[in-house]
Amino acid sequence: QVQLVESGGGLVQAGGSLRLSCAASGRTFSNYAMGWFRQAPGKEREFVVRINRSGGSTTYADSVKGRFTISRDNAKNTVFLQMNSLKPEDTAVYYCAATVSVRVVITPLAYNYWGQGTQVTVSS
Repeated sequence: QVQLVESGGGLVQAGGSLRLSCAASGRTFSNYAMGWFRQAPGKEREFVVRINRSGGSTTYADSVKGRFTISRDNAKNTVFLQMNSLKPEDTAVYYCAATVSVRVVITPLAYNYWGQGTQVTVSS
């Protein structure tokens, strides 16, 4: 089992920044690729970004490319999501997730463990 706890969400004005963190515990963190997803009210959970086990490879959704940056610190069992130039359409609950898959997977079904989510609200 892997336990994931997100933090760092909040209310920010459009154009602002937030940094989300996801702390992992349980099994060896570096054995998992990590992803961030988000879900807005009335919408399906959508892929935001993924980082591989070592942190050397990342995959972004087009909607956040150039504005969001994912990173991980395997020594601290933590993955981060730096979000800049935030837009009202970024408003959602943000979830981190862990997958044992070594393939680049962007569907939620491919992820084995999930955090409880953290709310991000961007005001216009």
